[in-house]
Amino acid sequence: MDRSASDAIFAGSIPELYDSYLVPLIFASYAADLAQRVVALNPARVLETAAGTGVVTRAMAQALPGHVELVATDLNQPMLDRAMAVGTPRPVQWQAADAARLPFEDASFDLVVCQFGAMFFPDKARAFAEARRVLRPGGALLFNVWDRIEENEFADTVTTVLAGLFPADPPRFMARTPHGYFERETIARDLAAAGFDSAPRIETLAARSRAESARVPAMAYCQGTLLRNEIEARSGANLEQATAACATAIAERFGAGPVDGKIQAHVVCAQN
Repeated sequence: MDRSASDAIFAGSIPELYDSYLVPLIFASYAADLAQRVVALNPARVLETAAGTGVVTRAMAQALPGHVELVATDLNQPMLDRAMAVGTPRPVQWQAADAARLPFEDASFDLVVCQFGAMFFPDKARAFAEARRVLRPGGALLFNVWDRIEENEFADTVTTVLAGLFPADPPRFMARTPHGYFERETIARDLAAAGFDSAPRIETLAARSRAESARVPAMAYCQGTLLRNEIEARSGANLEQATAACATAIAERFGAGPVDGKIQAHVVCAQN
């Protein structure tokens, strides 16, 4: 399995830890923002790709009028299982699906939404082309991606600490994948290659990531993301030792009590 494929497989205990730690830490505020943008576009039928454990799905289900149909998909069934177990305030059609091979008819949705999923697509232009295929004329693709890792303080701190723990082979998952697709020109080029004729609207949105202690972001990143697999594959420090080292570094940088760090993302809208 190549690295681009392995960087998209969320299984085992990761979905639960991801939902418990990472969602409130960095995803919830952007989910609320994305849901309000969805409402403003007034769609009748919405497809979500890379829905993960359902943070945006829940936000949209809460914010959208009851007549709007919601279909939420993800490549990883364990993530959907977690999303379904948490539940939504109204019915949602859940379905396992690859964003690059969507099992839906042409021109069948008004809006395709994706929160922090595009970075994981091995072929971004192909996934964007699939989104465009299922969009009705005048529909839109709305998604967000993380900005460079240096603009996301907890993720950057964790990556730096792990590079010191494993100097011969630093775990680079966070920089490589979640924070590896931030160049505006690249995003615009991939959307153009997918057939979107108009230049996308790209807005950079900073927010704050808050937790009750430094241990929370350390757990979130080291054990609730695929960074965990890279740590466990290396010798020199085990998963708990690596998590503890990251917690110590976060406490040294942000304080021993509640911690507060910057996060930053791009929000992209491409019209069909």
